[in-house]
Amino acid sequence: MKSSLAKEVNRIIVLIALSLVAALAVQNVWPLVVGLLGYIVWSTRQLFALYTWLIREEHTEPPDSVGLWGEFYTRLEHLFQQERRAQENLQGIILRAQQSVNALEDAVVLIDSHGYLEYWNHAAHRLMGLNEEKDLGQPLTNLIRHPRFTEYLSCGDFREPLEIPGPVDDNRILQFRITEFGVGDQLILARDVTRLHHLEEMRKDFVANVSHELKTPLTVLKGYLETLQDTVPEEQARLRRALSQMASQSQRMEALVHDLLLLSRLESTNTDNTHQAVTVHGMLKRMRESALALAPDKHHQIVLEVPETARLVADPAELESAFGNLITNAVKYTPEGGHILIRWWQDDKGAHFSVSDDGTGIDPKHIPRLTERFYRPDTSRVTQTGGTGLGLAIVKHVLIRHGARLEIRSELGKGSVFICHFPRERLVSKPTALAQ
Repeated sequence: MKSSLAKEVNRIIVLIALSLVAALAVQNVWPLVVGLLGYIVWSTRQLFALYTWLIREEHTEPPDSVGLWGEFYTRLEHLFQQERRAQENLQGIILRAQQSVNALEDAVVLIDSHGYLEYWNHAAHRLMGLNEEKDLGQPLTNLIRHPRFTEYLSCGDFREPLEIPGPVDDNRILQFRITEFGVGDQLILARDVTRLHHLEEMRKDFVANVSHELKTPLTVLKGYLETLQDTVPEEQARLRRALSQMASQSQRMEALVHDLLLLSRLESTNTDNTHQAVTVHGMLKRMRESALALAPDKHHQIVLEVPETARLVADPAELESAFGNLITNAVKYTPEGGHILIRWWQDDKGAHFSVSDDGTGIDPKHIPRLTERFYRPDTSRVTQTGGTGLGLAIVKHVLIRHGARLEIRSELGKGSVFICHFPRERLVSKPTALAQ
């Protein structure tokens, strides 16, 4: 390029020199003017040729030229070829990505920061009924009108997936997951979980039916065991010991059936519509007295830090079940002479209830699974305490029904802290019926 520029400069110098010689020869300035105008006209023609070549929609060969303009055309043609190759590669990547996304069984939808549809794959058309001809650029909430989806999209908390009936077929259950990227853009994944949903419903029905059917034979068995314990003579120690163990196990089975039925009832609905103000202080005071009576030989120090004005809009029976499970667990797993602290406080985020102890603690690796049914981090410890393995699952579902969440902090040898976080909407803001 530098050599071409030098040649062009030399060409201009030669042209000017020849024009000057001609002007001196004829004693007139016109040869110089004509020479310069000729060069300007030639350069202008090259400029118009360049413009005409650039604005053409179809690619053509560059105009023929010499010197600096010829080098300029060659360099531009080379850059255009590089750009075309890059565009072809990019289009190939985009096409392959679209083909890959369209091959997915799950629906993939992209919406912008305003909630307008930008892109979706073939599965989204099949599962959600999106039509490319009329739905592109439309708000997604105009096409999926389920109230829970609208609330889920607007709340901005996408840690847990949402399951709702599909907009095309009410018998098809879709699970939605949302991921944010860019500046307010969102990637929505929808999966058909109808089969899993039906299996879960079958499991719930099976557990509920079996638990219900076990109630009657357990009641009969307990009744006969109590009768036999009252009638067997004292000298038949082996028989009385066997009857005592049978009675203990039947009570444990009865507690298990009770917890299964309660858990089944809690799972049947996701929200609590109770509008009853529960006096938390009175409830927790009774629970503290019950906890002291539960294991009097352990001599626990149970401290209650709950303001007398503490009230919460909730179902009193469910709230008592959740709080009772947490306090009972603290009593069971805290060694003799241990300390248990029951607290209640409120702030800008809502109300908070915590039960902390200085017991054996739990390995942090088990914490994510503690609320699963029958999950036991230490089976020997649970065997000694006689737990059913359903207490924390019941706590979790009670909190879900009340729009709350459970936080667990624990370390081996340093005790545990279980915190229930209730939203501000559950705080008592106007007179309602009181539940002691």
